[in-house]
Amino acid sequence: MPLPETVRVKLSTEAAEAISLTPVIAQDMRFRDLFDLILALTGKQPSRIRDLIARGTIVSGASRFRWQGWQAELADIEQLLTSFPDSDPSRPFNASACTKAILRASLTSIEIPREAGSRRRFLRRSSFWDTLMAWAAAASPAYIEYSYRERADRYRIALGPAERGLLMDAAKLLAYSTVAAQISRTTVDSIELLATRG
Repeated sequence: MPLPETVRVKLSTEAAEAISLTPVIAQDMRFRDLFDLILALTGKQPSRIRDLIARGTIVSGASRFRWQGWQAELADIEQLLTSFPDSDPSRPFNASACTKAILRASLTSIEIPREAGSRRRFLRRSSFWDTLMAWAAAASPAYIEYSYRERADRYRIALGPAERGLLMDAAKLLAYSTVAAQISRTTVDSIELLATRG
């Protein structure tokens, strides 16, 4: 069966409660939008994508999507995949395209979207984001992969003691004191940066 333009999808909430009665909404969804959600779970693996299409159910975030599964042709899936980006290790980091920083420690991570990191504290000329992006651009972050979930290229900067000290100083520029306090209590091992493509 060829890939359809739209799919009838039943959408429900995966509530983390003991007993939950949530409404099920049925709607027509563009297949490409559903394919986006599947791709975020599988990456560019045609056989796994075909299995999920046949199974007819996925969970994305707090939502469950169900549809009448069918046997899609691998050739059709592979052709559709050519319209999605590939990982490209030759892509240099572009600070102006960075949308999120994830500070990673062994047991936790702290996500800082550009909007939150760019807010300036009162009477401060620069923001945490300005400082982090200047530092990241000079550090030449290592390329990891393209994330279909985030729709962005992922980069990483490994941190040693000196870089952690710089991060602690930069955290004082955050407009959100709770996030700054969380950073000060965490031994951050690396910073992951997400940069969208134009």
